[in-house]
Amino acid sequence: MTDTLLEDDVRGSGPSDPGLDLLVWDAPNIDMTLAQVIGARPGPDSRPRFDALGRWLVRTAGERDVEACVFANVPPANAVNMRGWVETLRGFGYAVFARPKLAPADDVDADMLEHIERRTQERRLARVVVASGDGRNFRGPLEELADTGVEVVVLSFAEIAGYAQESDRLAFLDLEDVPGVFTAPLNRTRLDALPPQGAWLAPTGSLRDL
Repeated sequence: MTDTLLEDDVRGSGPSDPGLDLLVWDAPNIDMTLAQVIGARPGPDSRPRFDALGRWLVRTAGERDVEACVFANVPPANAVNMRGWVETLRGFGYAVFARPKLAPADDVDADMLEHIERRTQERRLARVVVASGDGRNFRGPLEELADTGVEVVVLSFAEIAGYAQESDRLAFLDLEDVPGVFTAPLNRTRLDALPPQGAWLAPTGSLRDL
């Protein structure tokens, strides 16, 4: 990602730096985990709204500067179809880092961590929000960042991001708890949000299939 795309977001690097709230979104991971959580391929009603996410970031940042970045893998066969989504994100104020997915192992995790590290050198980070359920690659670096005094929030799904919920150094926020991010309740079972009186969980299979 070229820093010229983000010049407005790094302007406050002097002594009066108000601090920066940085959001990094792991698009491949969120897409995959969302499908796991709802048990189906996400449709228009079950995809996150980035405009609502941006409003939440700005509102909770207060007077601090904000920067939001989406990291995406682009399979060559999907490049045309993804163009509209990428341009929509840019129009909302997100920077997009797009890496071609030429092999199954191609991913954007290292790019996300490199960008966070770059910003720690350039700005006084107040809060880093990482939208990813990938604890294998993110838990260690994020806990190290939290140890420096930065508030680190993992934004994912309760069924997936156990690494953040188990950590005493990371905060966790379920993506569905961000106001307006989903236009309708997701079809999921949240054992972390049961009503006090309990709830019936209907079967998803048939006894006759056993």
